[in-house]
Amino acid sequence: MSVRELFGTDGIRGKANTYPMTGEIAFVLGRAVTSYFQKNFSRKPLIIIGKDTRLSCYMLEQAFSAGVCSQGGRAILTGPLPTPGVAFVTQSMRADAGVMISASHNSFEDNGIKIFDRTGHKLPDEIELELEKMVLDPSLIAGKTGEELGNARRLDEVIGRYIVHTKAALSDQYSLEGLRIVVDGAHGAGYKLAPMVFEELGAEVISIGSSPNGVNINQGCGALHPQLCAQQVKKFRADLGVCLDGDGDRLTIVDRNGEVIHGDKLFGLCGKFLLDNQEIGHSKEVVGTVMSNFGVESYLNKLGLKFSRTQVGDRYIVEHMRQTGALFGGEPSGHLVFKKYSTTGDGILAALKVIESIKFYDRDLSELTNEIELFPQKMENVLVSKRVPFDEVPEIRKAIEAANQKLGSEGRTLLRYSGTEPLARVMVEGRDLKLVSALCAELAGVLTKALG
Repeated sequence: MSVRELFGTDGIRGKANTYPMTGEIAFVLGRAVTSYFQKNFSRKPLIIIGKDTRLSCYMLEQAFSAGVCSQGGRAILTGPLPTPGVAFVTQSMRADAGVMISASHNSFEDNGIKIFDRTGHKLPDEIELELEKMVLDPSLIAGKTGEELGNARRLDEVIGRYIVHTKAALSDQYSLEGLRIVVDGAHGAGYKLAPMVFEELGAEVISIGSSPNGVNINQGCGALHPQLCAQQVKKFRADLGVCLDGDGDRLTIVDRNGEVIHGDKLFGLCGKFLLDNQEIGHSKEVVGTVMSNFGVESYLNKLGLKFSRTQVGDRYIVEHMRQTGALFGGEPSGHLVFKKYSTTGDGILAALKVIESIKFYDRDLSELTNEIELFPQKMENVLVSKRVPFDEVPEIRKAIEAANQKLGSEGRTLLRYSGTEPLARVMVEGRDLKLVSALCAELAGVLTKALG
């Protein structure tokens, strides 16, 4: 695979109005996407364009839409809509591609663009590379004129389609009547429709993170900052807290005691629920990532499930699931993929399945998740000025070998570069928390000296 300049692990991402997240790049990318998906059709391609609530989304949405129109495409602008909503609407409307403008959990200064094919799946690396070549060399895109040009329109009612689809994921046996739920929309793409989903299913909803102003997305709220939700759960004696991130494709759950439930524990619970509910599939495979805790792998293995790992990113989880026929995957960050219902991670849908599992077992969430014992895990981010394969730096290679020797067979180290930020991520896992913390700090120090 060639080295990519624009695309990372989840589309293109960066500081808004700074290369590559500029209006100029968005315009040419709009042309490239339209040109690529025009290859096999004589008609004008239909492109769905969704976004979150960042101030810069206005600029990028209009620029991308202009690119689509200039290349003879038809653009439909949905307004704020979660990433899984864009994926669903793309498939539902039989569009040729879907585009989400969002930087997910990042602060408002950043933004990003990720692309879905007509089936609602994120594009594989090889197609992203082809698009990147066209963006970097626009002469590869044949221009359009006259009647060949396209058009754009706004279609707000697509939100209703997504709400109906998401509600259908909850079994007809159950409703949310009698439940009081705190819903934190992170002032993001799901700020309006998330409370609507839970209310329409019968819950009493206390809504927070639901007043976006363009700059407060993810700010002290949402999946990455669930403390506010936890406070509200305790204050209002709610049964549950549901926290989304900026683009609504992941979640953090808070139990009735105000305790934040680890993403791997939710993953383990949902895997068990799908197995006991006979919805896990014939292969009995669940798909995690290299970041998934050894403890959840051991728990699921004991239940008779096969645990597979991919690189970080729900895109790679879904690609593996499509190859093997697995029906459930997820990662500790809160992306949970229920393939029967969605082609990508979906925070609202995942919350409904967690609630369904609670009702299925008729037990408290804390009891259910306490059955899953996780290994101590320590992670640190290191700011880097260059990206060099870790095994090509002698001091880093030696530090990793020494750490692995100390951990033995009941622990591991993992070093990887962020796909969206100039960071190297260091993770150490094992049974001894003191040793894990010390080794993580040592490795982070070695990386800082070698790559900082």
